[in-house]
Order: sequence, then C-alpha cells, then structure tokens
Amino acid sequence: MDIQLTNDEIGRYSRHLTLPQVGMAGQKKMKAARVLLIGAGGLGSPLGLYLGAAGIGHLGIMDHDTVDVSNLHRQVAHGTKDAGRPKVESIKDTITNINPLIEVTTYQERLTRDNALRIFQDYDVIVDGSDNFATRYLTNDAAFFAQKPLVYGSIFMFEGQITVFHPHGGGPCYRCLYSSPPPAALVPS
Repeated sequence: MDIQLTNDEIGRYSRHLTLPQVGMAGQKKMKAARVLLIGAGGLGSPLGLYLGAAGIGHLGIMDHDTVDVSNLHRQVAHGTKDAGRPKVESIKDTITNINPLIEVTTYQERLTRDNALRIFQDYDVIVDGSDNFATRYLTNDAAFFAQKPLVYGSIFMFEGQITVFHPHGGGPCYRCLYSSPPPAALVPS
C-alpha cells in the first residue's frame, strides 16, 4: 500500500519533514502505523497526545476508568469539565482537537485475557501506560503471543523508565526479565 500525505498533512508535519531522522519516508511510516495505547492516565495521557500530534495514523486507546479531578495535575489530556467522563472519550476529544487528521479508536473496557489478543491483532505496536502489575503482565503476555513489539513505561514519584520489548525481533520480553509480579505488600502506591 502506497501511503501518501495530503497537502494538509504536509503543512501540519512540515517541521518533521525537514528533520533528516524523519523526513517524508518517516512521516509516511507514522501515518501507516497502528498503535494501541493501554491506559489513558498519568503515562498514557501525555503519550496519547504526542502520538496523535506526531501523526500516528491510527491510534487505539484502551482504558476502563473515568476522569477524576484528583488526577488532573498529571493526566494532562483531561480537564476539569471532563470529570466523570470515560477517559477514552476525553482523551479522544483532546487528541482529535490537536490533530483531526488521524483516526482514534477507543476501547472503554478493562484489558482481559478474553479481549487482549482480539484487540492486539489490529495493531503494529502496543504501548503499555498501565498502572498495575496485573495489566502489565497481561499486556506483555498478549503482545508476546500476538508477536507485537511492546513499548513499556513506568513511573514512581519522580523516577521513570521506558524500554521496548520485542522478543520476536531478538530481544527479551517483560516476563523474561521479571518472571512474576512482586508481592503486593512490597509494591508502593
């Protein structure tokens, strides 16, 4: 499939197009990409904004939760008027306001072993912005079996980490490094 950029897209992404690390070929790859973001909270919120603004052609967002004002200081895709709304609706509105040239699909549901592989199959890359170990391990396992690269992010207070797991591309998976979740009593919240 030959991906072309419209005149509107060329204008919108003109700064990317001048970067040798992106250029026309890179922007076309972003337009063709299908990325699934798990979580629309503290990590997923800014990730979704940047992926949408950059021109990822199809962005899927999965989160079962609603916006709470106590989280607005870090969940920057949402505003006061969004309190009580599903996070996926709020973030979709914000992203499409920033960039109406991309497609956003929402999944207002919890990731489960019953829906993970079905949903993951439609995406090229899975991005884990979840905030709990059960979802993190399920995301890893589903990405592994779907043979999708997994971009993982985690944050605690003022520290964060990010990595890409791609076992089918020669690297390890999350479970390869951490075979099981830590005991609940040792997990800070």
